[in-house]
Amino acid sequence: MRMNFFILFVFLPFLLGAQTPFPKDTSYTISSTYQKEIKKFPFISIAKTLHNENIKSEKQIIYQQTATRDLHLDAYLFQSQKKLPAVILLHGGGWKSGDKSQMETLATAIAAKEYNCFAIEYRLSPEAHYPAGYNDVKEAIAFIIKNASRFNSNPNKIAILGCSSGGQMAALLGTTIPNEIQAIVDLDGILAFHHPESEEGKIAAEWLGGTYEENPKNWMAASALTHTNKNTPPILFVNSQWNRFHAGRDDMIRILNQYGIYSEIKTFENSPHSFWFFNPWFEKTVTFTTHFLDKILKQE
Repeated sequence: MRMNFFILFVFLPFLLGAQTPFPKDTSYTISSTYQKEIKKFPFISIAKTLHNENIKSEKQIIYQQTATRDLHLDAYLFQSQKKLPAVILLHGGGWKSGDKSQMETLATAIAAKEYNCFAIEYRLSPEAHYPAGYNDVKEAIAFIIKNASRFNSNPNKIAILGCSSGGQMAALLGTTIPNEIQAIVDLDGILAFHHPESEEGKIAAEWLGGTYEENPKNWMAASALTHTNKNTPPILFVNSQWNRFHAGRDDMIRILNQYGIYSEIKTFENSPHSFWFFNPWFEKTVTFTTHFLDKILKQE
């Protein structure tokens, strides 16, 4: 009788439609990153989210239902009479950790400059290998375009921004679905996995379904440099002092220059990799980003 009760207790939630739990890596957080970086940069502080009465937030919006669970996005919408450009934001964490809440401060600051911002949840390597997370973000973009009126957004003015591994994803999406994306902002995300400048290894292999030797197809397909061509949107690179986090960038720019495609590079010397979380780099990151987006998305 006790065993029957135990079985019922454990499995009843799933019989009633509860979603399958998935492994979650919590190694990459703003707090843990701060504790790590303050040893090298004792002058830093965590950037705070500033309240803005013109911004309405809608959180945990379901944009896709997978076989195992729902995927969500958080919207930060500047209240305006006119339809505004949309900015998709992708968190970092080595394709295995992090979450969309880490983008709230940056999303709010960008939205305050009259943009609608969307922080996206996507599946990471403990749950699913590439291209699952990539496909998730594609679905999120399609959802935002389909619901552009609901979000008071211009479906023809969409930018994608990512941090670290999210920057890699942003560049990849921008180069592979350029009809949906008009601008890319890459905050310290690599452009090529297998490249003389790249130092990617075990963590990338966990996401890409094997090492380069085991799965070269994914290593090449997941690299934005592979897909860069005449259709690639303008791109802003904001980089730390660590060269490994922009592997392939200069090769990509050479291709862009061949086609007259606009690009910018902004570099923070003496900075940590995750500079977007911290003062004194946060405000400059917002300024670089919004000036670039204004140039690409707001000029007639």
